[in-house]
Amino acid sequence: MTDWIWEYDGYDPADEALRESLCTLGNGYLAVRGALPECVADGVHYPGTYVAGCYNRLTSEVAGRQVENEDMVNLPNWLPLRFRIAGGQWLTPDTAPVLTHRMSLHLASGLLERRTRYDLGEGRVLALRQQRLAHMTDPHLAALRTEFTAEGFSADLEVEAAIDGGVTNAGVARYRALDGRHLTHVHTGTAAPDVVWLRCRTLTSDIRIGMAARLTAGVPVGARHEPPRAVQELRLPLTPGRTVTVDKTVALHTSRDPAISDPLQAAVDRVVRAPGFEELVDAHLTAWDQLWRRADIDVPGEAGRILRLHLFHVLQTLSPHTADLDVGVPARGLHGEAYRGHVFWDELFVLPYLNLHFPEVSRALLRYRHRRLEQACAAARATGRRGALYPWQSGSDGREETQRLHLNPRSGRWLPDHSRLQHHVGSAIAYNVWQYCEASGDAEFLHTKGAEMLLQIARFWADSAVYDESLGRHRIRGVVGPDEYHEGYPDRPEPGLDDNAYTNVTAAWVLARTLEVLQALPEPRRRELVERTGLDGGELEQWEDVSRTLYVPYHDGVISQFEGYGELAELDWDNCRKRYDDIRRLDRILEAEGDTVNRYKASKQADVLMLGYLFSPAELRTVFGRLGYRLDEDTWRRTVDYYLGRTSHGSTLSGLVHGWILARARRAEAWTFCQEALRGDIADLQGGTTGEGIHLGAMAGTLDLVQRGLTGLETREGALWLDPVPLPELSSYGFAIRYQGHWGVRLRLEHDLLEVAVPESDRAPIDVQLPDRGVSVQPGEICRLILPR
Repeated sequence: MTDWIWEYDGYDPADEALRESLCTLGNGYLAVRGALPECVADGVHYPGTYVAGCYNRLTSEVAGRQVENEDMVNLPNWLPLRFRIAGGQWLTPDTAPVLTHRMSLHLASGLLERRTRYDLGEGRVLALRQQRLAHMTDPHLAALRTEFTAEGFSADLEVEAAIDGGVTNAGVARYRALDGRHLTHVHTGTAAPDVVWLRCRTLTSDIRIGMAARLTAGVPVGARHEPPRAVQELRLPLTPGRTVTVDKTVALHTSRDPAISDPLQAAVDRVVRAPGFEELVDAHLTAWDQLWRRADIDVPGEAGRILRLHLFHVLQTLSPHTADLDVGVPARGLHGEAYRGHVFWDELFVLPYLNLHFPEVSRALLRYRHRRLEQACAAARATGRRGALYPWQSGSDGREETQRLHLNPRSGRWLPDHSRLQHHVGSAIAYNVWQYCEASGDAEFLHTKGAEMLLQIARFWADSAVYDESLGRHRIRGVVGPDEYHEGYPDRPEPGLDDNAYTNVTAAWVLARTLEVLQALPEPRRRELVERTGLDGGELEQWEDVSRTLYVPYHDGVISQFEGYGELAELDWDNCRKRYDDIRRLDRILEAEGDTVNRYKASKQADVLMLGYLFSPAELRTVFGRLGYRLDEDTWRRTVDYYLGRTSHGSTLSGLVHGWILARARRAEAWTFCQEALRGDIADLQGGTTGEGIHLGAMAGTLDLVQRGLTGLETREGALWLDPVPLPELSSYGFAIRYQGHWGVRLRLEHDLLEVAVPESDRAPIDVQLPDRGVSVQPGEICRLILPR
């Protein structure tokens, strides 16, 4: 392996799902899993092709109830390309002896290379090399080159290529009892001697899909139609040592694409015009080279290699092409069907990285939220409140997509799902608006769409807060926090918790920040916003009051996760670990035993400690101070220690957040959690979940851990603030950022030395603030600063 190649050697059916996810290729518009083209969907392989934002809604019967779910649709499979010696059986690694097999994901070029040697017996070997790409210049194109070489024999090789419209959504075992047939009206045809096409539509969302494939091999290509498949076939003469090549080029369009009238005609025209494979590769390499120049991170050793893989998958899901789309951040990328392709709060972990490299993508992802602001306001009204209540899970149109029931695979029972009560997703959106505008300097967005979202989210929190005379404070009741284990009190029939600390503190932050933004708006724009939203002075006074009086519960000298947390029972962690090898999903374990995690002081992932992920120590003290609480270093350290010992880390985000926090609170233990965050997907630490799609938030979060977490990098008050905390295991690294119009500002840390290099431009100098001093770095200047020990 090299730092730029991710390889898998040998063939092991048990590893195929993991490899297919991690070898997915995408370009921000479409993605294809790394399945072998000669293999069909079965218990081992799962080819999948997905287009960002392409959803469909179906109703299934679950536990005697009609349940509606919206899914990111598995589109027609363009990969199929199988082969056999004339008259023999079709060759796959599951049906024929394999001498060697290697998959190589080339990160620098965005190419997936596969080499396999099939043993045909009697000294005959068929060597196969394939290269695959999802084109990064033209996002509607994908291509597959297959090279066949006969070793020690001559024969005719039969090759069959196809586009298969008979696919379903079946990539997640626990969803297979649900209806997964999203495609209908599948038709196929021939557009030219070497081009076939397929058209279909989604069943209820009525998205039209057009796909066309061109097969090139230097010999005549035949076609036949076996609906729902369009099949191309050819016969290749093989002679010893001579390589023959088959190129398959595919174009894909949907009716959601701009500037087309007919997806099928657009796909046919595009594939007919597409250049040959070598020319496609050249343009593709140029595009990837430009991406890496803007985004690459220079970290030595194994950590750096994994970070580069994470960055590769972030760029494949959210590339500059995403800026032209109406899509959010799918929690599992475009790599599989887990979470149904839904948008959660994962942009909280993704946008801080993108803001400093691809701000145009961040802006597009925030526009996705703004387009759904009206739906969020309708959701708030349905609960009797003003403002905007954003959904915990979102898809095509902004309605709440969180399922009412979820399956516990340990018990086989369908259980009520109350995670829609995670109203803190609104605070995450507000936080992302602010962070984006601070990093990019995009005042136009802040003063228009950003201000509108902030206002309505703040309005919802103010309207949710109820004054408690006995406390002299406002309270927010009936919510679920980021922990997700705790959905209610063990002695209450109704779901929801009171005064989740994370929810209340972030709500207070949103209210205070929104007041600040409204005050700073240009007067004409402020008047427009007030008129459009019906905002009055009484509301603003209420926001000011609530932002200073929201209740934060404490117990035993630490911040309580929610009111009453300190009264819950302690869990026998040692006994749990003895009885179960993996307790990450402690909620499922206890439910299968007839118990509930709601009874215990046990968290799935960081909840209170998420506050230390969002805010620097100084800003967190300021937020608590505004609320009338003193948060000193000892209290925060006790809080960190308290929850660290009561968390099962059932989410890939948990190790990331704890590593971030411990880098400043307990440095010696930080690297253990950082490594867990790095290895989450490549080692499939959650036991099979990576095969259903990568964890995009965790991948982007590890990049941001280096970019902001370890550097203490903040973009606020028109300056870059830095407060590095070098870990012994990671004390030398560098990266480039894009900051308020400056392209390619390079930061590098070497133990006690910080280097800031600003490229030549006509922009203003950059103010850099360290804990003990500030400097101004002119364009074209390199500034080297000795850091205090």
